[in-house]
Amino acid sequence: MDVLTKEIREATQQRFSEALTGHVKIFHFTQEPSRLALPDYLKGQECMFCKETKSLLRDVCSLSQKIELILYDFLADADKAKQYNIDKIPATIITGNTEKNVRFFGIPSGYEYASFIEAIVDVSKGSTNLNPETIEALKGIDTPIHIQTFVTPTCPYCTTSVRLGHQFALESSRIVADMVEATEFPHLTQKYHVIGVPRTIINESITVEGAVPEETFLEYVLKATKPEEIK
Repeated sequence: MDVLTKEIREATQQRFSEALTGHVKIFHFTQEPSRLALPDYLKGQECMFCKETKSLLRDVCSLSQKIELILYDFLADADKAKQYNIDKIPATIITGNTEKNVRFFGIPSGYEYASFIEAIVDVSKGSTNLNPETIEALKGIDTPIHIQTFVTPTCPYCTTSVRLGHQFALESSRIVADMVEATEFPHLTQKYHVIGVPRTIINESITVEGAVPEETFLEYVLKATKPEEIK
């Protein structure tokens, strides 16, 4: 059964037809309902939207022959989860000819569906529409940067932060950028005191409240490369 409406399917297929150039691989880590040996923080819970997320991805990936969906079971394929540093599910990585650090934790629905589709397009093209000055600054980053942007599907402003994080990750191999659907991971929303979204956490030390312009987002990321200056 298709997850997308006829109108969204047609619009997505047209977007892919016009914009996809290179091959895209989507690695998806999920959990089958029969699996019971969950990590400690998930014990007593089933993966909230694993079934729906897998169905959504299958529907999206059927819209272009340039997209390949590769499914892994979070527990049965624990070695793969460790290889890709996946510690929660549903988890989706979008990659191309070279491995990229563009990741989605939780279902990319609502406004985040657009973030998901545009991430596929960016990975396929191997380029972003970031300002040249931003791209040049990102090339100089030589320390690991982890960006986590907490979102909800009904937040129209969250896509801005998610898109910037993912585009930054595409321009720098030192950056890993995650979309984290806040309601699916309550242990993380509590840990990072997520009350409103978008809320972006960079290297566990810098918090960005709300959606900010590209130049401001870059300032926060560059600040994270100098932990000795963070107060």
